[in-house]
Amino acid sequence: MATLHVELVAVERMIWSGEAERVIARTTEGELGVLPGHAPLLGQLAEGGVVTVRTVEGEDMVVAAHGGFLSVTGRGVSILAETAEISSEIDVERAREALRRAEQAGDEPEALAAARRAQSRLRAAGQDA
Repeated sequence: MATLHVELVAVERMIWSGEAERVIARTTEGELGVLPGHAPLLGQLAEGGVVTVRTVEGEDMVVAAHGGFLSVTGRGVSILAETAEISSEIDVERAREALRRAEQAGDEPEALAAARRAQSRLRAAGQDA
């Protein structure tokens, strides 16, 4: 079976590196699925998006990724995010509280961005936003 080499990196740390069957990510152009042999491309990750990596072991690793880029080359997929959290590391109650605070703050750009990040964290953790 063909695989993809995937590197998921946030500004502050390496999140995950390994072989995968596929990657699904939301970009500013829409949701994108990448399988082995995909054409090269560069996409901007959508704010408040979720990235799902299906590992060669058949497990889905779900990551809340905020800002950054996804690059597909002949060597694999690189995801470079401003911040990223693996679903198992997300504190759901803290994310819910961040969403409540952001919603109360109104329509300011910072509040809207904070709400998108909180919603992304909740989706990645398998919770309703």
